[in-house]
Amino acid sequence: MKIKSPTAGGSISGGYTLAEVMISIFLLATMMISLYAGFYSGFAIAKLSRENLRATQIMVQKLEAVRIYNWKQVTNSAMLPTTFVDYYNPAGVSNNTYGAYYQGLVSVASPLTDTIPAAYNDKMRTVTVTVYWTNYLTQPSTNKIVRSRTMQTLVARYGMQDYIYK
Repeated sequence: MKIKSPTAGGSISGGYTLAEVMISIFLLATMMISLYAGFYSGFAIAKLSRENLRATQIMVQKLEAVRIYNWKQVTNSAMLPTTFVDYYNPAGVSNNTYGAYYQGLVSVASPLTDTIPAAYNDKMRTVTVTVYWTNYLTQPSTNKIVRSRTMQTLVARYGMQDYIYK
């Protein structure tokens, strides 16, 4: 075998070996998979954050509605609906683009006696709003995750609504 030596005007051109090419492809594939996983994780976290924010908005909306009720309306179970349904995008119900489906419960109960004095027990109520939703939109799946959020407030017999209505 004859070994070539560089000539005065040129040089020996060398190539990459198969092992070097395979290592570079492996590194490139690992970087691309990591990049894809990072994007997927980021979008999933952003979606969950938006759903949590919407659940909080729904709960605040329900509790703010209770604020304008008077005492008779709060203590009357027929006036305050105990269940409700809301959507991530309420405007999308007509064209089926409503997103997550939120189911909620509203309960009115006497407050715990260890948190307030006993003299106020019959003059206050605890209103609790709980919202449930899942991670799938249209079809049930075997790995669904049920998510929930809860918010509470106290309503007093002689609260703000008595000043408004008198």
